[in-house]
Amino acid sequence: MADTLVLDIGGTKIAAGLVDPDGRLTFQTREPTPHSPDPDVVWAAAQRTIAAALAEAGAAVAGVGISSAGPIHLPDGTISPINIPAWRGFPVRDRVSDAVPGVPVRLGGDGVCMALGEHWRGAGRGVGFMLGMVVSTGIGGGLVLGGAPYNGRTGNAGHVGHVIVDPQGPPCSCGARGCVEAIASGPHLAAWAQEQGWAGADAKELAEAAAAGDDIARRAFQRGASAIAAMIASVGATCDLDLVVVGGGVAKAGPVLFDPLTAALRTYARLDFIADLRVVPAALGGDAGLVGAAALLRGAS
Repeated sequence: MADTLVLDIGGTKIAAGLVDPDGRLTFQTREPTPHSPDPDVVWAAAQRTIAAALAEAGAAVAGVGISSAGPIHLPDGTISPINIPAWRGFPVRDRVSDAVPGVPVRLGGDGVCMALGEHWRGAGRGVGFMLGMVVSTGIGGGLVLGGAPYNGRTGNAGHVGHVIVDPQGPPCSCGARGCVEAIASGPHLAAWAQEQGWAGADAKELAEAAAAGDDIARRAFQRGASAIAAMIASVGATCDLDLVVVGGGVAKAGPVLFDPLTAALRTYARLDFIADLRVVPAALGGDAGLVGAAALLRGAS
């Protein structure tokens, strides 16, 4: 059986690759996402990655899976990524169908593709009900329910970064207050620590300082972990989850994030049916979205 061509669209880079029928990423190429107001300039970068993947395949591919930053709109196959302002209502599914004719093309949000990748080949294998989430510059996520991706009405289900965990909390870029993203994303962790007197620059340095025992850095991660745990307990109760898989740059902090997160979750997740809800680090790293994009063509994964 032929490989699946996969595309991962984000504000920093556009990647394409090939995934074999067993879910192994066998080829990957990427281009920086152009900072241009012209949608065709951005599309040209995507086209170059598609062409490179097709050349590597050397023959027909089984189909194309697209993972995209959101918002997306599945009913008409369009995307409007927040960090790609040139693309508003961009018809990515049609454009890809024109570039790779004669095969099925499937579109998914980057959160659900991350979740599908981890469910198929990563930390979520064998689990029926899971949330896959990324904690990085922002916080996003996707749901696998009953072994299948749950997209919701428009394709944006699982957008857990905007679960409100503190109604009186800091303002969020979405216009609300107290979203978990406004408390626990990398830039907000670092900003809070700087307000308390920490002298470092970013979340990576903050994680290093916390691991070395810096009090402010440790408190910053405890505060962020508590917010994430509150969100996980709420989503876990709503969706009756088995597992939460956490990836992204901030998750690379390791125990300084996961230890207080696990402790706080024990406080929040008190109902018997989520008392054993597990939270584990992602296994696939940055490849999860590409692998998950291929899983879109598998139906129920």
